[in-house]
Amino acid sequence: MGAAVRGLSIGLLCSERSTQRMAAPAATDQAWEAVIGLETHVQLGTNSKIFTAASTAFGDDPNTHIDPVVCGLPGTLPVLNQKVLEYAVKAAMALNLNIAEHSKFDRKQYFYPDLPKNYQISQYDEPIAEEGWIEVEVAEKGKDTYLKTIGIERLHMEEDAGKLVHAGSDRLAGSTHSLVDYNRAGVALAEIVSKPDLRTGREAAEYASEIRRIMRYLGVSDGNMQEGSLRCDVNISVRRGPDAPFGTKVEIKNMNSFSAIQKACDYEIKRQIKAYETGEPIVQETRLWDESKQLTKSMRSKEGASDYRYFPDPDLGPIEVSADQRESWRAELPELPAAKRHRYADDLGLSQYDARVLTDERPMADYYEAVVAAGGDAKLSANWITGDIAAHVNSNRLSYAELPFRPDQLAEMVKLIDGGKISGKIAKEILPELLEKGGSPKAIVDDRGLGMISDPAAIEAIVDELLVAHPGEVEAFRGGKNKLQGFFVGQLMKKTGGKADPKLANQILSKKLKG
Repeated sequence: MGAAVRGLSIGLLCSERSTQRMAAPAATDQAWEAVIGLETHVQLGTNSKIFTAASTAFGDDPNTHIDPVVCGLPGTLPVLNQKVLEYAVKAAMALNLNIAEHSKFDRKQYFYPDLPKNYQISQYDEPIAEEGWIEVEVAEKGKDTYLKTIGIERLHMEEDAGKLVHAGSDRLAGSTHSLVDYNRAGVALAEIVSKPDLRTGREAAEYASEIRRIMRYLGVSDGNMQEGSLRCDVNISVRRGPDAPFGTKVEIKNMNSFSAIQKACDYEIKRQIKAYETGEPIVQETRLWDESKQLTKSMRSKEGASDYRYFPDPDLGPIEVSADQRESWRAELPELPAAKRHRYADDLGLSQYDARVLTDERPMADYYEAVVAAGGDAKLSANWITGDIAAHVNSNRLSYAELPFRPDQLAEMVKLIDGGKISGKIAKEILPELLEKGGSPKAIVDDRGLGMISDPAAIEAIVDELLVAHPGEVEAFRGGKNKLQGFFVGQLMKKTGGKADPKLANQILSKKLKG
């Protein structure tokens, strides 16, 4: 829910103030700068909820995954799901956070229809992990890609609330009544709070994307934003230059894509700057991103920590993670996206772009590495995977595990191209069949006689025929029109069905044309 840390992380963007309206920053010659922090709620992918055995299955009938513990009925006691603790600790380790030797759960009091107990079990002053960072690669069209380290304030565990379904209209404003579905209530969340290190909407979107990517690599969450498995709240203010005090913080909710995060930030930055420059006060509040209108609008005033009356949950004991247990879980962590990107660029010689695309999803990265391990050239394999193969996988909604064209088979095809046995054109011709059925590229090439013609005598004979057939073009070439060599290469390839060795063909043609 996010508010568990809003009072604690006072330094995240600006101090909690007793007043709701604040004066504009003093005018200076400094350019305006945005200060952005994200609260990211990650649903941990356990089969049961954080404190009960109730199912976490998505999409079932409303209110079918509730029980007395979820509803907080008298006489019930919550029990921490150990898998939740494991996933939270692994997530924290992947974000370079320090795991607390001792942490606890707290009750956060607030009254809203989606909270069946009228309090949420969260972590306040003793979270499971604090003080970490991640490296984010910021890429934007038309601009240089750069790396930026983003600090992470904390990660804590908490339970989700239910879901309000507003009925009677397509929009909340026109709805006549609301229904409550408690299936999500009690689902395990890890809330990740960044430090105020982000400066643009693009940086915010890239940071959220990297968080999702890491969680998916770990296997602790599917990160599906459309199903609510990953949700982000943005805290944003503006100030005059990097040395100026923080401005008034505004929170933005209801962003269900990385694109929406970027657009909401960009809009809010402009709105706040305009307000300050026209003398309009900024109100500390929670705002809603309206996707249809592409703007933010006021939702409610911003709560502080004191409003929630936190106190330690008396039904849950302290959490202790031993050093042995920490190291055991650390040993199970996979190589993470940033490390892969660096290794692909430094060790395999890939471009920054190719490394980024290949590591976006772990299944693609695993497939690529299996191809390279089977002997496929690193750069050539990357080209085929990020191009034709990725397009096929995406258009057919396949997983790489389901793809009939296995990594060793792609490696075989790459080696045929690299060794001059077939051309890229021939490879493209047999690829659709391989993607659909799999099989040995070499066997297909041999059975159909598709191998490249690399016999100099055979190519020379065809070249001689072409020169006799096109005397005018030969004369023009020798008269200075050197580009006509491309014409003869095209004719040669047409005559050989694209099977002539291009390098050898160009060498022979060049020699013959010059006479």
